[in-house]
Amino acid sequence: MSSFQFKQFTIQQDRCAMKVGTDGVLLGAWATVNHNPFSVLDIGAGTGLIGLMIAQRSNAEQVDAIEVDDDAYEQAVDNFENSPWGDRLFCYHAGLDEFAEEMQNEEEYDLIVSNPPFYNEDYTTGDEQRDKARFTTSMPFDELAEATSVLLSDNGVFNVILPYKEETPFIAIAKQFGLSPFKITRVKGTPETEIKRSLIAFKKQESETIETDELIIEITRHQYTPEYTALTKDFYLKM
Repeated sequence: MSSFQFKQFTIQQDRCAMKVGTDGVLLGAWATVNHNPFSVLDIGAGTGLIGLMIAQRSNAEQVDAIEVDDDAYEQAVDNFENSPWGDRLFCYHAGLDEFAEEMQNEEEYDLIVSNPPFYNEDYTTGDEQRDKARFTTSMPFDELAEATSVLLSDNGVFNVILPYKEETPFIAIAKQFGLSPFKITRVKGTPETEIKRSLIAFKKQESETIETDELIIEITRHQYTPEYTALTKDFYLKM
């Protein structure tokens, strides 16, 4: 499907290796905006989906994104420009390490979001562009945590979606860079299936308690739970 229609914007995705998927929608809908972020950064923009969702959900005046892949970068720029929030959205064509180095004394963000590549097994699909979008070799977790700690404002929040099996290792890495989890939502496809994803919110202050809950997407095929519907209804056309 070369385009994906949401209630308030359209995603063109014909040039992007990673198409619109549940992970991106989950993160864009779940990410913390109740601290009224002024500036937002999406690390690894892909189609630009998450940046667009945050622009819809918040009054942030500056929603930046970075994307290293040429085609995905151009697609994100087009999707940003063709949205109702084009004046607030900007995509940088850069890798994370160079961006963090360049911005470390220039720019801080109140909200950082990332749906990072996470197939870190030694496996490739044979499609270089898709591999780059999906595999941690193009954005190692320690690099993501370190860059976030540099770019996040003192009272800022960092939100990430990961495979459940990566939750504990990633939290350990994040703590090395002064980032503490304060909220975790674990996601299951159906009531019977195993936990598949973890949505995690971090801040720079140590949290005494971590708020945890569980989100189930479907009761049966295409019968969505009230919780998932409530989370995504502002975006999906048929919710």
